[in-house]
Amino acid sequence: MLQSCSVDKFIPEDKLLYEGAELDVTSDTVIVNQSGLEGQLKGVLRPAPNGKVLGMRPGLYYYYKAQREKPGFINKFLNKKIGEEPVYLSDVQTLEMEKLLLNRLENNGFFYSNVTSSTTENQEDKTGRVTYSVKIANPYEISSYQLDSDSLLVYSDIKTGLDEAILKKGMRFNLNAFKAERNRIDNQLKNKGYYNFNPGFLIFEADTNQYETRKLDMYVKLKKDVPTKSVIPYKISNVNVYPHYAGVEDSTHAPPDRFAEKNFFQDDTFFKPKRLDPFVLIEEGQFYDPETSKNTSRRLGSIGIYKFINIQYKELDTDATDSLGQLEANIYLAPLNKYALRAELQGVTKSNGFAGPTLQGTFTNRNIFNGGETLNLSAKAGYEIQTGGGANATAGKSTLLLGLNADLIFPRLLFPIKIDKNWFKYSIPKTKVSLGVDYLNRTGLYTLLSGTATFGYIWQANKYVSHELNPLSVNYVNLAKKTPEFQDILDNNEFLATSFEQQFISGLTYAFTYNGMIDTEKTNQFYANINFDTAGNSISLISGSDAAEPKKFIGLEFAQYAKIDGDFRYHFNFGKDQKIATRIFAGIGLPYGNSDVLPYTKQYFSGGPYSVRAFQIRSLGPGIYKPDEEATTSSFFDQTGNLRLEANIEYRFPIFGIVKGALFGDAGNVWNTSDNGLKGGKFSSDWINELGIGVGAGVRVDIQSFVIRFDLAAPVHDPKLDAGQRWDFNLDKPVFNFAIGYPF
Repeated sequence: MLQSCSVDKFIPEDKLLYEGAELDVTSDTVIVNQSGLEGQLKGVLRPAPNGKVLGMRPGLYYYYKAQREKPGFINKFLNKKIGEEPVYLSDVQTLEMEKLLLNRLENNGFFYSNVTSSTTENQEDKTGRVTYSVKIANPYEISSYQLDSDSLLVYSDIKTGLDEAILKKGMRFNLNAFKAERNRIDNQLKNKGYYNFNPGFLIFEADTNQYETRKLDMYVKLKKDVPTKSVIPYKISNVNVYPHYAGVEDSTHAPPDRFAEKNFFQDDTFFKPKRLDPFVLIEEGQFYDPETSKNTSRRLGSIGIYKFINIQYKELDTDATDSLGQLEANIYLAPLNKYALRAELQGVTKSNGFAGPTLQGTFTNRNIFNGGETLNLSAKAGYEIQTGGGANATAGKSTLLLGLNADLIFPRLLFPIKIDKNWFKYSIPKTKVSLGVDYLNRTGLYTLLSGTATFGYIWQANKYVSHELNPLSVNYVNLAKKTPEFQDILDNNEFLATSFEQQFISGLTYAFTYNGMIDTEKTNQFYANINFDTAGNSISLISGSDAAEPKKFIGLEFAQYAKIDGDFRYHFNFGKDQKIATRIFAGIGLPYGNSDVLPYTKQYFSGGPYSVRAFQIRSLGPGIYKPDEEATTSSFFDQTGNLRLEANIEYRFPIFGIVKGALFGDAGNVWNTSDNGLKGGKFSSDWINELGIGVGAGVRVDIQSFVIRFDLAAPVHDPKLDAGQRWDFNLDKPVFNFAIGYPF
């Protein structure tokens, strides 16, 4: 193979194949961050040599083969895909490279350095190399950094920010640092109202006359003949808002509505000025500030009824002698269509193992009350088949789901106490009211009717952090129909029967999310989601019952519990489309007061495509519990708990195109904190030896963030086996997982 891919015979007689360059760096002093400097120097070396794979040059080989008179289809195809034109030693412009290397050294403060080059030729192998000898001189350092004096107002404004200067005493001369300092001053002045200022108006001057050693005093000042309008601040004289902009500014002839010192131009009241004003942070009399414009644009976009927001500033007449300019701010808001109808046919896979088609239709009415409100009415119908569960179970394997839901979203905080619009810096919280009803039929087992109602707030605190608080969350579940088979399951399992009895859940939920995954270019990415859920406390105070009987509210037995869980993820990105993805999940729910057990829908389970993938859905735990070998559908319901611990790690890598690969390991289980009649299901100090552990590999088809996932996993530690037999590398009985989306 090595011989067949050799390119020696194709190299012309008068040419030598270029094998790359080496840097020989010497210096009389210690260089701070020498590796970083050498990296910069290597980055300018051109050209790059032909690539090698295991000592061979397939790209160059197929290029040569394709140049023959009759190259053949395969050679032409491979040349098109991986072919590389040859790079010869004669292509290297050493003098140009020497100049570039000197330029990079001077940009880093190493003036009066020396660069030479030499070539090494190997006529036998028909190859050649270049060595660049770099003699680095002592660098120049900044002894002081100050502002040149002048009477212009802009100089005093620059001076106030010098404490935050990037250039510091003792710093090595660095051209990139000077560019960054110019941009810092530009941003500082823009935030003080200097609308027409430009970083190109600044110039740095160095004075070395005061020192015999390589030190210099740096001065920053304005260039000559800078336009007067560029060195005066601007204030906002008028704020004009066009809430229903149709693309032509004068499309409305009605006089503006004047509210909160802003002009709202709209023929009819498309958006009430009182409701729109909190989203506009630009005020008359303010100095121009691009950060205020950015925040205003983000706030207006968060309303959800506009397809684009355009903020433009218009200079008003300013004399050359004026020390203050005037700007008119015009905010053009182009709305989305008021009504929208969307239908979706989805292929759904859920964490409980059900998969199947779901048809959902949503009707949207935007700006329904002329205050940015959005009403969403949705209906769905789905049929799902469960691929996990009890090994011998047949009942309950399919589900028919019907649902209706209404969401009314107010782009403001509905709260008894008025809160100043500037209190929320990044965005204004939204208030969301939801009502929903669902019908669920588990074939051969039961029919559930459920209704939900929530009132709460959604708040994006900053780019990464969001909060969701529902002070009112009500859920009513009615087990409308039970088959004899399911009744037998309940009769034989008091713990399960109790979890289905408490049909009324009323409480508070809170979710905190930190999403650092949005910074896709970062090497280290973090994600955290913490959920808190409590129920029954308020209604417990107003309900009454005999001490021996559970309390009831409007005739319904209600649940009382507290539950908290956290999902923490870390991604380490390296190479091209490669990453190590990790996840830790921990959660616990504790019933108390009116409840002896968590409602069934609030319990945890383990196993499946979003959990420990070497075990089927709900087939892991609790603890070391082992269901009967002749288990029926009952085992499916038994294997839940009120405490869950899991950890996952996955190496993701590209295969070709949209196809990605993964190698992974999962560990986890669920337990109960009290005895529920399932032998071995209670949490103990030996929990670490009760983890289910699996390893596997997967293939993912990633089509613009829509991911179809296939994972094959095998258990290596099965907690339901007897102690001493749990470590069983039973790789010949893998579990297949199909899912939509990445697991974490």
